Amino acid sequence: MSSSLVEFSNSLADAVERVGSSVIAVLEGGRDGVSGTRWRDGLAVTAEHTIRGYDEVSVVLSSGEKAKAAVAGRDPGTDIALLKLANLSGSATLADDSRTRVGEIVLAVGRRGSQGLATTYGIVSALGGAWRTWQGARVDRWLRLDLNPFTGFSGGPIVNASGEILGIATSGPRRSVVTIPSSTVTRVVDQLLQRGRVTRGYLGVGLQPVAFPEAARKAIGVESERGLLVVTLAPAGSAEQAGVLLGDIIVSAKGQPLRSLRDLQPALDSENVGKPIELAIVRGGKLMKLNVTVGERPGE
Repeated sequence: MSSSLVEFSNSLADAVERVGSSVIAVLEGGRDGVSGTRWRDGLAVTAEHTIRGYDEVSVVLSSGEKAKAAVAGRDPGTDIALLKLANLSGSATLADDSRTRVGEIVLAVGRRGSQGLATTYGIVSALGGAWRTWQGARVDRWLRLDLNPFTGFSGGPIVNASGEILGIATSGPRRSVVTIPSSTVTRVVDQLLQRGRVTRGYLGVGLQPVAFPEAARKAIGVESERGLLVVTLAPAGSAEQAGVLLGDIIVSAKGQPLRSLRDLQPALDSENVGKPIELAIVRGGKLMKLNVTVGERPGE
């Protein structure tokens, strides 16, 4: 066997070994348990969907010791749950996200209870900008991985060849790997520690995309070809209190055109909760503007 191949093999094994002390097993996570990743002193994260309904879980540390961890917060939108453990020390070694490249080798690392570490490797097959989960949560970067997941990998780290953590893994459609990047994990952890939850904005409106005929756009002075028709209003919701009416067509929020429901989501990010945003509305053939204070989505 060539020395270069041996060196490559050893480098991957070294990367797994380096991150191994940050990987725990969460025994309640499904039939075979799942993994978790140490993030800070006394804190670990795991995939929220795997321990839904639990306020406390049993974990296995890298030393093989079993312990109890309290579920200190959860965010279903990003699939992150925060665990508190009294006897877990150290912080995760995070990769420089800006240096991640398409084609780079990455490893998914997990801990399968008392069986110890497990890993699989592949490559970063695509990179992209921020994206939204189906619940509307913002994930800071799209990392598409080409690797074969194994049972129990959810909640464990995705690492580069140096053993630095790019994010945590969770299972997506057809058991594909979805990576929640470390910047998103850190942001969610901070909010869970500060508030016990991640807040997301809410206007109290039901909306439906509609098209503007060209003649109507010119007459009203609207550039966008589409807008969002208000079809329902929550009683005493933010929009109703600000004067929004059924039949209004919202054409922009914070100066950004609204052509689809997805376009509204940035205005409803957690940093806007409790703050007024300007909506441009078409009502009765006239363009008007309203300031609406973003409320907190019920149930968050």
